[in-house]
Amino acid sequence: MDTTKATAPQGAAKAAPKAAPKAKKASQGFTGIKSGFLVILACAVLAVCIYLFVFGHLSNFQGGDKLIEGGTLFSVFAPSDVELSPANLIGTVYKGGFVVPIIWTLLFSVIAFAIERFFAIRTAYGKQALAKFVEQIKAALSSGDMAKAKQICDKQQGSVANVVRSTLNKYEEMDKNEKLTKEQKLLAIRQELEEATALEMPMLQENMPIVGTIVSLGTLTGLLGTVLGMIRSFGAMNAGEGGADSAALATGISEALVNTASGIATGAVATITYNYFTNKIDRLTFSLDEVGFSIVETFNATH
Repeated sequence: MDTTKATAPQGAAKAAPKAAPKAKKASQGFTGIKSGFLVILACAVLAVCIYLFVFGHLSNFQGGDKLIEGGTLFSVFAPSDVELSPANLIGTVYKGGFVVPIIWTLLFSVIAFAIERFFAIRTAYGKQALAKFVEQIKAALSSGDMAKAKQICDKQQGSVANVVRSTLNKYEEMDKNEKLTKEQKLLAIRQELEEATALEMPMLQENMPIVGTIVSLGTLTGLLGTVLGMIRSFGAMNAGEGGADSAALATGISEALVNTASGIATGAVATITYNYFTNKIDRLTFSLDEVGFSIVETFNATH
């Protein structure tokens, strides 16, 4: 009795195509912090701690030395029936109330995002100067040396190099394609350039809207502290039958001015940060457009 074995022919295994190796993903390096909320939360904790335990130290208030000798270290833990007057500017800032740590949170957030954007955008630029990289790519394209252009991209790294490398790959693909017309090939190269750029741009813009919001929010928060300080000042003018309490009036005005200065400083730092990195991103985008135009024009001139 013959038996049939359910075994594949020996040649079948050899004939089966091997799986294509996965394309190596371009190295992105440092792409920035994705969760801006966590950065703001950490800055808020830092601001509150500095406000309570540094600016709220009793050494910054009149009569605080006696409370320190009694075992009390911070004004926030002082007895509720003790009214402390600021002994210096730090104490005056502390008396600004809950608005102070809010302004500091915004300021610390801007500084944190500025540091984060600095490293992220520097990584996007690549290892050498962007202008030099663009010139090298244009020289390689002029000589028709695509292999050299790819080597320059691999050496440069960063977002610009990734976009150019992807466009060069599409260039070679269209160069070997004999079915499409020249106009269709040019359109495909342009689309590849636009798609590769669209993938890289969100990384460059990460957390920038938050900094842009703080530009106006910092000033408005300082204005809120100013209004609250002026309310205390006008309240001191009507305190008691003997007329205005000059000490409380001066303290309220000082609190208002300190909050104003803090809010303006925060808004100024945020404005400088936002404009600086926006300019860096614009320069990078311009370089991408310049290289992309060179690639398309090279294909148009040689085909």
